[in-house]
Amino acid sequence: MPSTPAADQPVTVVTGANSGIGRATAIHLAGAGHHVVGTVRSLDKADKLLAKADEAGIEVDLAVADVGDDESVAAGFAEILGRTGRVDHLVNNAGVGGNAVSEESPSDLYLHVFNVNVCGATRCAQAVLPQMRDRGSGTIVNITSVAGRIAALAQSPYVASKWALEGVSEGMAQELAPFGIRVAIIEPGVTQSSIFAKNIDAPDSSGAYEVHYRRMFQFYAAGIAGATPAVEVGKVIEHAITTDDPKLRYPVSWGGEEMASMHDRISDADWLALGTVEDDGEYADMFERILGIDIRTS
Repeated sequence: MPSTPAADQPVTVVTGANSGIGRATAIHLAGAGHHVVGTVRSLDKADKLLAKADEAGIEVDLAVADVGDDESVAAGFAEILGRTGRVDHLVNNAGVGGNAVSEESPSDLYLHVFNVNVCGATRCAQAVLPQMRDRGSGTIVNITSVAGRIAALAQSPYVASKWALEGVSEGMAQELAPFGIRVAIIEPGVTQSSIFAKNIDAPDSSGAYEVHYRRMFQFYAAGIAGATPAVEVGKVIEHAITTDDPKLRYPVSWGGEEMASMHDRISDADWLALGTVEDDGEYADMFERILGIDIRTS
């Protein structure tokens, strides 16, 4: 049976709480004193979250909400607000990947990824913003990616969605500032998560982009070797929510800070030249020079 939050206890909703960053964040925030409601698409998928919460000696409430579906979000957040009376902080974590170069990305793949990663975040924000405006306080935390700053190779649908969510978030931050509502953009690099084991699509349907897909996997292989524990992202989210000196963007995890900070310094000429390098070793050398990350795996 879901518990009732104390009057002075912040109520925080974490979407996609059944795994990875979402699960780690839900458990971390609950341990920090938040009344956490984690959304999942099915209660059957929450066993590991509940087991981890039990191990930590904390409680995470659950609610069913598929962020890709209008009716599911409306019903799920109506249930949450009915239970808790308010939502102080929303962490828009739920998302999907999308590997493919532009030429090989069907329109329905773009639409699916956008629906979950962009429309999903706005659906959830729309569900909680009226009561935040009424109170004159609240936080919307949108988890984008370092790929929302750098066009990661061979992930066109994912990159496009995360760039779009960065734009939505930036606009939302200005829109909501008069109401005392804070927006924080969290930009993870490579973080320990089961998502990478699932993210193995390499369409190469034309046969022309084998090198692009290989280099994408090389980047993630290097990142996984040094991947940041997901709880570190949860700690950054807690800071973004509680700090008296807020920022709009928070790069975090392996490669996040380096690549986000380098983006605005890379010349167009260097960016285009990187795409023409044929030798993998020379590619890794140039990648490190212009992006500050060593992607060599041996």
